[in-house]
Amino acid sequence: MAFSINNKVTCVTPARPSPSLIARLGRMLAVKRQRTQLRDLDDRMLDDIGVSRAEAQAEARLPAWDAPDFWRH
Repeated sequence: MAFSINNKVTCVTPARPSPSLIARLGRMLAVKRQRTQLRDLDDRMLDDIGVSRAEAQAEARLPAWDAPDFWRH
């Protein structure tokens, strides 16, 4: 949506509604499941994706709510 104020065009982006509690819990469970799967990969698979065993274990130990913003969308 755009409108004019004093001959200047201003764009207004509607606010994105925050996700419901159920949606947030679902994403946290998905993050936890993905981290567990990463931890369980064998060394050959980890090497294929460029992740060391120590990095995979460190990622798996993180709490489910501690995920980068780009994972949450």
